[in-house]
Amino acid sequence: MTTIDFYTRCANRLEVAAKLVAKAWAQHGSVRVLTADETATAEFDRLLWVVPAIGFLPHCRLGSPLAAETPIVVDHVLEHQGPAAVLINLHPSPPPFFSRFERVAEIVSRDESDAVSGRDRFRFYRERGYELRTHDLSGRG
Repeated sequence: MTTIDFYTRCANRLEVAAKLVAKAWAQHGSVRVLTADETATAEFDRLLWVVPAIGFLPHCRLGSPLAAETPIVVDHVLEHQGPAAVLINLHPSPPPFFSRFERVAEIVSRDESDAVSGRDRFRFYRERGYELRTHDLSGRG
């Protein structure tokens, strides 16, 4: 069954997501990042070109001809094909394909509207019997 980690009260969702992408890629070999829309996809794509500053995270969009062989896929399309062990969800709703992954990371910022949608996602997973873990990032800047 999929294990779901909630990273809550973070100052910057995208920075947390970038760190989790690097960690998940190193540990599991494949990562899917689901963003909320085209603008968020483009913003996160640009971030992965500069974070980490001395490394490279091989990534592409879902529609890329290289998606099947690229270990990190970033997109807002609510579908997923191919392998990926970890899903990092930056979308406000639980994706319909989340149970295909070994692990799901949900990132919730300090923003009240984001916290409300985070609580809704938490409730959604809990009501379906998934193992949930929380990590309070409020003390980390």
